[in-house]
Amino acid sequence: MELLLAIDAGTTSVKAGLFAPDGRCLGVGRQEYRLETPAADRVQLDPEVYWQACLKTVREAIRQPGVTPEQVKALAVSSQGETTITLDAKGKAIYPALVWLDNRAADQATFLAEKFGKDVYARTGIPEIVPTWSACKILWIRQNEPDVFSRAHKFLLVQDYLIYRLTGRIVTDGSISCTTLNFDIVKKTWWTDVQDAIGIKTEQLPEIVQPGANVGTLSPEAAGQLGLSTKTCVVTGGMDQAVGAIGAGNFKPGKVSESTGAALAIQATITDPMIDRSKVVPVYCHSVPGRYLFVPVCPTAGMAFKWLRDSFFQDEMKKVDDEQMDAYDRLTKLAEAVPAGSDGLIMLPHLMGAFSPEPNLLARGSFTGFTLHHTRGHFVRALLEGVAFLLKRNLDYIERTGMVIPEILSTGGGARSRLWNQIKANVCNRPIVTLANEETALLGDAILAGVASGVFQSIEEGCNSMVVVKESIQPDGDARAYIEPYRLYCELDQRLSDYFRRGYSNKA
Repeated sequence: MELLLAIDAGTTSVKAGLFAPDGRCLGVGRQEYRLETPAADRVQLDPEVYWQACLKTVREAIRQPGVTPEQVKALAVSSQGETTITLDAKGKAIYPALVWLDNRAADQATFLAEKFGKDVYARTGIPEIVPTWSACKILWIRQNEPDVFSRAHKFLLVQDYLIYRLTGRIVTDGSISCTTLNFDIVKKTWWTDVQDAIGIKTEQLPEIVQPGANVGTLSPEAAGQLGLSTKTCVVTGGMDQAVGAIGAGNFKPGKVSESTGAALAIQATITDPMIDRSKVVPVYCHSVPGRYLFVPVCPTAGMAFKWLRDSFFQDEMKKVDDEQMDAYDRLTKLAEAVPAGSDGLIMLPHLMGAFSPEPNLLARGSFTGFTLHHTRGHFVRALLEGVAFLLKRNLDYIERTGMVIPEILSTGGGARSRLWNQIKANVCNRPIVTLANEETALLGDAILAGVASGVFQSIEEGCNSMVVVKESIQPDGDARAYIEPYRLYCELDQRLSDYFRRGYSNKA
């Protein structure tokens, strides 16, 4: 039986999955790593960590009874976006990877915004230039690490780097490169004006290929390290959000999925990258060639839930250790006893600033309206509702473009919570559809690997074969109870936005 391997390099871990063509996951590997934070605005990592984590997870995923290296027909690689890796002429990393969360390039972002701000949405689909974009990071290296910059031969993203280590080729695709600021999403070429501004040449960037492209086979060295065959094809996946959309079955125009992990990310498939005339909703290249995605991103969702758990529920954490129960299940049990709307308690989940639909890096989280009546369960439910309100607010913006959203495909760790799914269904007044396989980025990679290697004739065939719906959760009687709380949430968010800008401009 031909098998498909998937590799996804996320912010804090690399995951690998081995799949049969019918969607069965035969093996999974995961390797976490700790990001380096030498200063408040700096987040970095030794690029070698990504490669070693890749090796370990793949070996773990394929270590299954009866699986031989020759059975692994193809593998696809996806990753986080914007994380920038600098190589010298010998292909060696000469500087720490500047992780997408890194904000050291604030001055460089301001400079590039002044120079290209009027054109940026039409060329890149990005509403604003922020320090996380790769071009800003490259300019920072030029201005602050001149020795490194003088030796820089190539600037890669994490997916590009792993594919280079796997095959020896330096390639990228529009899906992973669309948030670098260097990439023109309409022409599918590098934006040379930006390159000139940051002082690099086109030759210092990877060759552009299609998402889902077969870029060669494993090198003998990589095959030996992984325990695979040199006949295994290597395929470009794309950005994790785009690949995850495929893994959720979101590949046709009008389909919408959301992922509630550490962050909240929404993916809506479109064909026209400039459909949002207001230039508010971010547009990415899809990992489906010829299609695009609206991708509003909100930095804290599950991360906010984790913060609440770790900060205020130590007793429950001890009980989890004693009784071997899931901590989040305990917290949602408390929330289940609280009525819809949390008795007037509203949370803004902006614990790391706000990105979409209205960017404000100085936005902060808040609980508003609590009294002596409110319990810890109220605070848990208000957080779950706050993320659901944020989801709806972004969907409202997407709908202004004319898109009709009949249902929402839900993925990520948040999709495991029946209560959270029901709250989302009620707040958005639409069915929330969950999937049998939670690792949608890995599944999307496997589908792309299958298409590139001939196991599937199309992405649609791959999705029909591998994506399985688990449950469709319908809005219930509480849907109407959220109309007024949602209105109050939006009003509160608007009113506090200017306050945060004034009050935290010198304290961020």
